[in-house]
Amino acid sequence: DVIIIGGGIAGLSAAIYLGRAERDTPVVDSGHSMAKWEPEVRNYLGFPKGVSGENLLKFGRQQARFHEVEFANDEIKSVRQRKTGFTLRGRRASYRSNRLLIATGIFHLPPEIAGVQECLGHSMFFCKDCDGYRVRGKRIAICGANDEAVEYALGMLCYSACVIVATNGEKQRWSPRHTKWLREYEIPVQRARLTGVHPRGCQVRGLRLTGGTEVRIDYIFPTRVDVFHTELAESLGAKLDREGQIKVDQCMRTNVPRLYSAGCVTPAN
Repeated sequence: DVIIIGGGIAGLSAAIYLGRAERDTPVVDSGHSMAKWEPEVRNYLGFPKGVSGENLLKFGRQQARFHEVEFANDEIKSVRQRKTGFTLRGRRASYRSNRLLIATGIFHLPPEIAGVQECLGHSMFFCKDCDGYRVRGKRIAICGANDEAVEYALGMLCYSACVIVATNGEKQRWSPRHTKWLREYEIPVQRARLTGVHPRGCQVRGLRLTGGTEVRIDYIFPTRVDVFHTELAESLGAKLDREGQIKVDQCMRTNVPRLYSAGCVTPAN
């Protein structure tokens, strides 16, 4: 009945509901969900002590399988629409379905700072709404040079009084209004290029600047550069919004008949 491309949180949620609705719903998953980046998720309903992203995906699969959802570990390379539905070509096999739900997700590009990769999900985060609570009272650096970086820093003041903006040598692109806010709230700006981080395991201890200076911090929040995995949807003629997300209506339908989308690849995230 329906094939779901993507076995992350959105794809698994859809699979569980479709399975419970007695729909034949295989999930084709390449195993690249960003949930795997999270060593501990603390804001998910039903896990008061937190849960790792890996376990959250594992539990979701178990729940979907209980409702007879099947999984294929494969990466879909192309999709074609026919009168009777969709034909999908993967690396390992081909698939056919009447309807298609694309839940291929998003990828946050980490900042180009030496040593920062090891800190992902431990002391570098991308979402203040998800992870601001866990950094309360700590020293926080917002990496960016635009209006978003300033607004991010202002938002983080709700969690800590020690917040700086580090532009990594980029020319500042914030507006006069945002400049005024930086001054009003006394948010320091480090304009030097970052040569790396001072880590201790997965924990950031400082930002290393050109010239040998080091700024002591505990956590990094970069302004996000997001890559939306929309290639398959676009190949079928699905429309995107200005941010590059797949446009959907209140029922998660795209402009293409029988094509649906869900999760971080849509504005409904």
